[in-house]
Amino acid sequence: MKTFRILAAGLTALAFTGLAHAAGGAKHADGPEAGWPFEGITGKYDQASVQRGYQVYKEVCSSCHGMKLLSYRNLGEKGGPFYDPAYPNPNDNPFVKALAAQNEIVSPTPNDVGEFELRPATPADRFRSPFANDAAARAANGGALPPDLSVITKARHGGASYVYNLLTGYPDFSLYEDRVSEVDGETVYETVIDMSKFDKLGKYKPEQTSYLLQPAGQYYNPYMPGDTRPNYGGDPRHAPPGGFLAMGPQLTDGRVEYSDGTEATISQMAYDVAQFLAWAGDPKMQARKEVGLATMVYLGLLAILLWFSYKRIWRKVEH
Repeated sequence: MKTFRILAAGLTALAFTGLAHAAGGAKHADGPEAGWPFEGITGKYDQASVQRGYQVYKEVCSSCHGMKLLSYRNLGEKGGPFYDPAYPNPNDNPFVKALAAQNEIVSPTPNDVGEFELRPATPADRFRSPFANDAAARAANGGALPPDLSVITKARHGGASYVYNLLTGYPDFSLYEDRVSEVDGETVYETVIDMSKFDKLGKYKPEQTSYLLQPAGQYYNPYMPGDTRPNYGGDPRHAPPGGFLAMGPQLTDGRVEYSDGTEATISQMAYDVAQFLAWAGDPKMQARKEVGLATMVYLGLLAILLWFSYKRIWRKVEH
């Protein structure tokens, strides 16, 4: 009886999983074609890419998204994007000091007249938050709360690939069409997306004349988990994957001018900021892999030594 209940529970879970998948779901995040340099047992972060990714975050993302788990000094720690061996203490790194000073934060103590003043940040300060609190963040974003990006690659299935695909997965503006219609005597303005010309859906094949109605203040993205059936103008059984989110397309070619001269295409900026966020979510990854690899080599040699010792010591004893 107990075995039967376990099997029944498992089949029920699978059924609900199937329903959830059928209801929409997001397109699988594959990431860049060449993969990520930090993958694998010997993978490392591309320091130049992480540096550019910080620039993208600073100039594009930081106006809405904070990173409250990071301090500016983390940028100069060993393994960080701006680490300098000449400054083992990142608080002394002049470049990190300059990066931090570009941001103004509220002084933790009031001045002589009881007012809190703005001051340049120091390496010891946390990353500046774009909003005073969650209520202010929602008020500035139409009720949506921009997620903190400190560990976003750990919190989302697909990690850095999810970030990369989400930023590059929006439909092109040429696929949008504004429509005006009359509903119960009132003028209704709608924005629809021509899904038959959207080429970022992989194996999904939309109907020839299908369109997707985009809600006001929301933006379609195939990599955003959701359910598009209520907004799909075709057969709901063939609704496109993905869902809607409050953040519109943020990257356009040339939006950031890289200091190292790299061409700032949409895919390049998405690649760099995704790698920066991967580093932010796991800044000790490279050191951990180095220690782990050395430990595995040591244990392998120890196992060989123990095997020969065993054969030597017990060579005259029958087993």
